[in-house]
Amino acid sequence: MKSVLVTGATGFIGSRLVSALLEKNYSVSTLIRPGKNTDVKAEKIVGDLTDSDLDFEGKSFDCVFHLASCTPLEKDSKVLEKVNLTGTKNLFEAINGKTKSIIYISGLGVFGEPGDKVIDESAPRNPNTKFVSIRLEAEKYLEKKCSENGIDFSVVYFGDVYGSKGWFYDILVKRLEKKSFRLPSGGKYFKGFVNVDDAVGSMIAVLEKQAFGESFIVADSEPALFKDFVNFTADQIGAKHPGNVPTFLAKAVLGSDLVKLLTTSMKVSNKKISEIYSLKYPSYKEGIPKVISEIKENESLLQK
Repeated sequence: MKSVLVTGATGFIGSRLVSALLEKNYSVSTLIRPGKNTDVKAEKIVGDLTDSDLDFEGKSFDCVFHLASCTPLEKDSKVLEKVNLTGTKNLFEAINGKTKSIIYISGLGVFGEPGDKVIDESAPRNPNTKFVSIRLEAEKYLEKKCSENGIDFSVVYFGDVYGSKGWFYDILVKRLEKKSFRLPSGGKYFKGFVNVDDAVGSMIAVLEKQAFGESFIVADSEPALFKDFVNFTADQIGAKHPGNVPTFLAKAVLGSDLVKLLTTSMKVSNKKISEIYSLKYPSYKEGIPKVISEIKENESLLQK
C-alpha cells in the first residue's frame, strides 16, 4: 500500500483527491490547520505551512501532493508570499528525506498572455500577476531542491477546475440563480476548463505512471469562450444569460490579479496528459450536466 501526503486537503480539489486516493486503497495522510477536518479515513496531521517548525517526525511517504495555496482572491502580497512561497519552503524542509516524490499543483497563469496561439508544456513561463509569479518561484524552488536531494518531481498546471463546490458553485451558479453574475469584458476570451474528476484523475495518473521529471497541462480537449461556458451553465439551471461588466469594475470587486487571470485568453493543448490519462469529460458540455446533477443532489440532501 502506497503512502501519500496531501496538503490543501480541506479544499475542494484536495478533498476530492483524498477521497479518490482512499478509494484506490492508498494510505493517505492530510496536513490540515488546527480546527479543520478532512475525510475520517485519512490520517490527520495538524500543522501549518507557515510554521517554520513544521515536522513529520516518524512519517514517510511515497509521494506528496502539494495543493495548499492562497487563491488569487488574496490581495495582500505579504500573505501570498508567506503561504505560497515560504510555506512551500517550510514543507520541503519538513519532508526532505521522508518522501520519494513531490507533485506540485499550479495553474495556466504561469504562461502569461500567449495570445491566440495554442500552447503546450514547452511554452515559456511568463506570469503577468504577482500571485502567479510567487507560485512559479515556489515551483522553481521545489524543482531545484528535489533535483539536489534525489526526489522525483513533477508539476501539473490546471485549467479552470469546475465542480459542485468551489468557484463554479459559489461564484457562478449561485450568482446566476440570483441574477447577480456579470461577464467581465463580455466573456470574449478563451479558457481551458477541466472537470474536478479529471483534475483528480490526472494527478493520480502522474503518480501511478511514475511520470516524473515532467510538467503537464490538464484542461479540456478544446478551448472554450468563457461566455459560452457561462451561458451553457445558465441554460442547465434554467437561468437567464448574464449581462456584461467593464473590467475596471470587476477589478474593484474581485481584485486586479484575479480579473487579469480570468480575462486572459488561454488556448492550451492537453495532448501530453492524454498520453497517460483519458479524460472522462473532454468538454464542459459533457462535464457541466454531471456537476449540476451533483449540486442538485447535494442541495436536496441539505433540505432533508
